Amino acid sequence: MARTAHTLTAIRCATLIACMAMAPVHADEGDETLGVISPVPASTKGKGTPPSWAGKAFRQGVVSVANPYGAEAGAQVLERGGNAIDAAVAIAYALNVVEPQSAGIGGGGFMMIHLAAENRTFVVETREKAPAGATPTMFVGVPNSSLQGVAVGVPGMVRGTAMAIEQWGRLSLADVLQPAIRLADQGFAATPRFSSSIGCGATARSANSPEVKDYFCPGGAPVPAGALVTNKPLADTFRLIAANGPDCFYKLMPEKGCDIATGIVEGQKFNRPQAPGGKGGSMSYADLENYNAVIREPIVGTYRGYTIKSMSPPSSGGLTMIQMLKMLERFPIGDASLGYGFGSAKTLNVMADAMRIAFSDRAVWMGDADFVPVPAKGLLHPTYVGQRGAAIVPGTRIFPNPAAGDPRLYDSAKAGPSPRLAVAEPVTGPGETTTHFVVVDKWGNLVTYTNTIESGYGIGVFAGYKRADGSFRSHGFLLNNELTDFNTAPTTNPYTGSPGFNDVQPNKRPRSSMNPTMIFSPDGQPLVAYGSPGGATIINSVLNVTLNLIDHKMGLQEAIDAPRISITGTGSGIAIEPGFPQASLDALGALGYTLTPSEIGSVQAVILDRQTGKQYGGADKRREGTVIGLPRPQGK
Repeated sequence: MARTAHTLTAIRCATLIACMAMAPVHADEGDETLGVISPVPASTKGKGTPPSWAGKAFRQGVVSVANPYGAEAGAQVLERGGNAIDAAVAIAYALNVVEPQSAGIGGGGFMMIHLAAENRTFVVETREKAPAGATPTMFVGVPNSSLQGVAVGVPGMVRGTAMAIEQWGRLSLADVLQPAIRLADQGFAATPRFSSSIGCGATARSANSPEVKDYFCPGGAPVPAGALVTNKPLADTFRLIAANGPDCFYKLMPEKGCDIATGIVEGQKFNRPQAPGGKGGSMSYADLENYNAVIREPIVGTYRGYTIKSMSPPSSGGLTMIQMLKMLERFPIGDASLGYGFGSAKTLNVMADAMRIAFSDRAVWMGDADFVPVPAKGLLHPTYVGQRGAAIVPGTRIFPNPAAGDPRLYDSAKAGPSPRLAVAEPVTGPGETTTHFVVVDKWGNLVTYTNTIESGYGIGVFAGYKRADGSFRSHGFLLNNELTDFNTAPTTNPYTGSPGFNDVQPNKRPRSSMNPTMIFSPDGQPLVAYGSPGGATIINSVLNVTLNLIDHKMGLQEAIDAPRISITGTGSGIAIEPGFPQASLDALGALGYTLTPSEIGSVQAVILDRQTGKQYGGADKRREGTVIGLPRPQGK
């Protein structure tokens, strides 16, 4: 992508802080401004296809989304006078239509918001909850539990997005739902990812129930790219929510036609009848009615003078990533003269071992802080981080594999050291998808939002129920399998002897890896908002991009495009993307790491140039990343 000279100056310089301190530039002199950046070719089929023109520097708002239709929905809401919160909610609902395998109203997520006028940053947390009937042993002996109703958590997206619109939006919920309703009702051209992610075999998630298989695999084959896709039942569901508000989702109100709760409760009873040993869920109408979204404060840390704000429990994202950053801060990452350039063996070596240490602590100490005493202060305490990070020695691989430390001494003066018990490490279920998007508006408000139904296609079941005549009443959205983010069998905390911090409990939220993040200048001004999907690799995708921006001094798109590495456990197996020097790979292999080629994450981001007032977006080509900035050229 071509850049003007002043755009390079604004985005690619010695540090982000230096970017903001550069001499003023003439903001619009020779500036092409404005446009859409997307690797997805425009199609003549369907409605809502984004225009094909391109550009890069903006002033009236930017959306960066992993799907072109979602980006268009957000841009339309900004153009109608909505703010970043309105646009983010519009995107979230639109993605339920065009990226249903990744997210939707059958799941939940974390919406980090920065309000420019108040200089306040917080999170609307809509993580799914275990029903009141959940037990620590409910997955034991259940085959393929992530494909069964027992895995379904009480969904939170509808309650949280309605709260966000009501408290901080400029438009109504009904207004921001209109783009999604049009996409579901009138249709869209199936994108390559929509089509390629579908599996139609007997064991595929997208063919786990008859109704889902009929939708994604008509005639037994995946919906082809470019085909017109509609979802009339989902359009009707959205209309019910638009007309009656979030209570229509969480309460059975037949007098208003609100039967969505019946579809959720009955849908999560799915016990995979095609295989023996199936188990449905225990969610009740009371569980739905009692769901509440929560306002959370982010985890806050620093790295090389920048303030990092990331997701707090029940997500492990912020604590794990900031712990890694603090362990890495003593190394001169970015200094090629000392062997720490991008992709060098030393850089990859210390990154890998920081991941291994942090993930060992994550497995033991992180969970829903409303239920367990997560030692957040201790995990990030300088002395504790220094002790843990001392094991990282360039030119060696930590051996044996790192075990969790005990941060409690640094979390509370009352805590004392305890011997570590020999217990099995906890095991969680699969987590392969999710989506992430970012919005900035013309007032400088920011939203970075990670949303999910957990694995691709959730449990592979639509919310819905059998009518008296035997027909299926579908609500058009997939049910999540989030509860497999809990430990799938009871565990023991090796230091406290108590049940594992991420063991199942009634009404508890399972530990997440989602990590919407913002970088702030030392004086508290937002510079970058970003995040990624990808299960536990989310944490490492955000770490990679953070180091690229701050240490390797990359431009935003360059930082997103660069290859990544990831370790999500204590072992020595590194997931690695193509593009690193062969000499570095050989050096890692010689240290005993095992390298597995992988695709890691899909980062969407925006960056703000405080000096010029310009806004820039970056989107990830690993999916169908799309940036739309405003205002758009007339006549386009």
